[in-house]
Amino acid sequence: MTIRHFLTTQDYSRSEIDALLEQAAAFKRSPRGQQLAGKSVALMFFNPSMRTRTSFELGAFHLGGHAIVLAPGKDAWPIEFEVGSVMDGDTEEHIAEVARVLSRYVDLIAVRAFPKFQDWAVDREDKVIKAFAQYATVPVINMETITHPCQELAHALAMKEHLGSLQNKKYVLTWTYHPKPLNTAVANSALLIATKMGMDVTLLCPTPDYVLDERYMEFGRLNAEQNGGSLKVSHNIEEAYTGADVVYAKSWGALPFFGRWEQEKPIRDAHKHFIVDEAKMALTNHGLFSHCLPLRRNIKATDAVMDSPACIAIDEAENRLHVQKAVMASLMAGR
Repeated sequence: MTIRHFLTTQDYSRSEIDALLEQAAAFKRSPRGQQLAGKSVALMFFNPSMRTRTSFELGAFHLGGHAIVLAPGKDAWPIEFEVGSVMDGDTEEHIAEVARVLSRYVDLIAVRAFPKFQDWAVDREDKVIKAFAQYATVPVINMETITHPCQELAHALAMKEHLGSLQNKKYVLTWTYHPKPLNTAVANSALLIATKMGMDVTLLCPTPDYVLDERYMEFGRLNAEQNGGSLKVSHNIEEAYTGADVVYAKSWGALPFFGRWEQEKPIRDAHKHFIVDEAKMALTNHGLFSHCLPLRRNIKATDAVMDSPACIAIDEAENRLHVQKAVMASLMAGR
């Protein structure tokens, strides 16, 4: 039997994404089930988590399954991922053994592994989760690496709940200031899912240095072409916000400065005015606002925006629970 993983939504057709969202909506109406009865999932956290861990553990429980949480390098042995490595450093076991042994124990493996922020040419290969998928004999789920597909589904479900059809709705993915350079994962994923849903997407960022990796820009253009939407880049705040139906905020580091963040800092610090505030939201078409969370208030968005009826960030966060159940149930169907 061919193993189906959930590593990126680009591996899933629009109809498959719609089916997952429909199943998630059903779980939201009726949270309990037995789709994972007698099944187990290993949740591998190489990085911290609050919503992801909670929603996956509870999701497995709600569907009759059991989750095992492991933090390699903390409560589990540190893992080596390089092929042919002479393991005379800190790592104690190789992914070739880890993934195959876990596959004998559990029915699903989920992985959260952020970039190391030293060399984008290396990090963009997404080696950790790809290695799990290579060696595992059970389905592997991406809990955030250089993309965040579960967040994508939660975001799409929240937008559909408030707007109905998303076709050709104006969607603004805006960079916002943060005192630290952050992963591009959520930004990559927001671009993927908004274009996959046929929205008219504007990527708003301070300078061309903040445009996302060409891989995701090309996926976005392809998705837009296939689903009747559009994708453009803007550095003009007023133009981007005007008439927007959805504003999605995220901070991310500029890839040309990847690993050299002190050189990027003056550019980042010069664009604190990209904060999402009432004046900018007033330019929208009574637009919705959201963020993946966690969010630094009055840095990324003001209190007034976060506390307004237009903010659907809590709805999106809740939906993580429902969409992840849908993903786990779909991967277990027929196994």
